Amino acid sequence: MEFDSKLVKPESVKTACIIAPVFESGKLAASTSLLNQTSNNYISKILKKGDISGKVGQSLLLHQVPGISAERILLVGCGKESELNAKTYRKICVSTLNSLKNANFREAICFIHELMIEDEDMVWKVAQAAQIFSSKDDRRDSQKSIKDETGKLNKITFASTAKEETKIIKQGIARGIAIAQGVSMAKTLGDLPGNVCTPTYLANQAKELAKTSTKLKTTILDEKKMESLRMGALLSVSKGSREPAKLIVMEYNGGKTTQKPIVLVGKGLTFDAGGISIKPAAAMDEMKYDMCGGASVFGVMKAVCELKLPLNVVAVVPASENLPDGAANKPGDIVTSMSGQTIEVLNTDAEGRLILCDALTYSERFNPDVVIDIATLTGACIIALGKHASGLYSNYTALGQALLSAGEESGDRCWEMPLWDEYHEQIKSNFADMGNVGGRDAGSVTAACFLSKYTKKFHWAHLDIAGTAWNSGADKGATGRPVPLLVQYLLNRCND
Repeated sequence: MEFDSKLVKPESVKTACIIAPVFESGKLAASTSLLNQTSNNYISKILKKGDISGKVGQSLLLHQVPGISAERILLVGCGKESELNAKTYRKICVSTLNSLKNANFREAICFIHELMIEDEDMVWKVAQAAQIFSSKDDRRDSQKSIKDETGKLNKITFASTAKEETKIIKQGIARGIAIAQGVSMAKTLGDLPGNVCTPTYLANQAKELAKTSTKLKTTILDEKKMESLRMGALLSVSKGSREPAKLIVMEYNGGKTTQKPIVLVGKGLTFDAGGISIKPAAAMDEMKYDMCGGASVFGVMKAVCELKLPLNVVAVVPASENLPDGAANKPGDIVTSMSGQTIEVLNTDAEGRLILCDALTYSERFNPDVVIDIATLTGACIIALGKHASGLYSNYTALGQALLSAGEESGDRCWEMPLWDEYHEQIKSNFADMGNVGGRDAGSVTAACFLSKYTKKFHWAHLDIAGTAWNSGADKGATGRPVPLLVQYLLNRCND
């Protein structure tokens, strides 16, 4: 999708379609009111007939409106003006996108961003709309022999009322496109099957990403190098696979050399069969999504490069498969992590924390300002929070609050969970420093407690995205979350 901004008058602009907001009770937005006046109240008459009431989710395409130069007007319901907020605005954008997906025209002029949203500026409104509209181009058919080519719309112009506003709108467009590209990359990687998206494939994608920015450097650690670093926890997981593990490191240097980096650690389990503690066969195909934490980190780095953020950001992605094999971890095995702490592997399906703990220890070398790990870590998080919010854990209050705020701003929300000492009791082991599981109770919490034992030297947060990283059922596919949350967090850090 292509986006632009220019000065236009809604009543006289020549275009294939104008996207015009209407409220409930027949109230019109400013641009729609001008269209209505020029057309001799044609729109008001349509509203009185009840073809569209103005509720959010409704739309109506009008052809050849009298006195209007545009070929079509798409009326978009915005609900009650008094109830308009950020959440409703996103719903309006999604509804508009759904109405345009099968459009038989190539371009449109948009006025949705003229809506007044409390506490949100023009950059935010345009960025949100551009990000949502861009999702029209997201594809799930890369492995299909016949591609879906429905819908011709390929350009949306955000109308402006002054030259200065045009510049501001273009800032919003740039931000929205960058986030959309990051989300799209995360979705694409997540949706790829495990026989394509292997640890080696991910490593090669990191190398390709480094070619897009002079500020980005990629380093790939192979198993021999990880062995020399004594990453016994990570390597114990890859023993059951013929695919060699990789530790993928991407360093973006956009800030001052004295600026401590923000480190993002993404779980890159490209397929998880559970190992010896094998998973049930039903829906096991969805375990290709166990690398969505890593995919989201790729997406964030893509957006960071596009936005040229004045920050130093490091991405660390431990990538492996978890399969049953004669060499695989067995329940009761004890492995030694890079930190020197020993782990009793009570369940081989709790492998994500084994690859993450060594990646977290590795992150110490960057002298980080903060470290945030992102992982599809526990089914227990889905039971706790469903598909709506990611689970958030942190050992640093300011970081946790910053992520919660970024989630609200981006609409990609998270919810903070406890890390109390009482939960640590559940992962005690008689034979090692800790067990890798703590029983059924509070499974997401005890997994975070496990990771916290490797984060004592830095400020840290953990996002459990098991419930938010992908959808099942008829709409099966990666969501690209929490790319919007993390990019918003980084944007906010630019203003600190």
